[in-house]
Amino acid sequence: MRVVIDTNVLISAALCAGRPRRVLLFVADSNDIEWLVTEEILREYFEVMNRGKFGLPSDIKNRWAELIRATTKRVSATEKVALPRDPADAKFLACALSGQADYLITGDKDFSGPLKVGNTTVLSVTLFDRLIVQGLV
Repeated sequence: MRVVIDTNVLISAALCAGRPRRVLLFVADSNDIEWLVTEEILREYFEVMNRGKFGLPSDIKNRWAELIRATTKRVSATEKVALPRDPADAKFLACALSGQADYLITGDKDFSGPLKVGNTTVLSVTLFDRLIVQGLV
């Protein structure tokens, strides 16, 4: 399985225990899941983690940075995607489509139900947790 994880899921996981952290660690610990990123997504992950408004201590940021570097697979975004509603999220969908991801996992409230785009299913972190992590299908 291949997944792309939106930055909001990563930041939520770093800030507190709960569903986003469970999902992210499930993905990172699974030998059967590839966590896909582009260089642009990696830059965003690290830039957002370092924002002062989140108040993440250096040791926490370093642990998450190590996890990201050790468990992600870099891909090139060859697909071009336009998302007029939120252009900043286009990079995640472009990564998912270019890397042939099965899932794009997001905390974006606009995705309360699954959405199929090409071969990628966009799922909320809640649905991914229920369907994949807990297997409650």
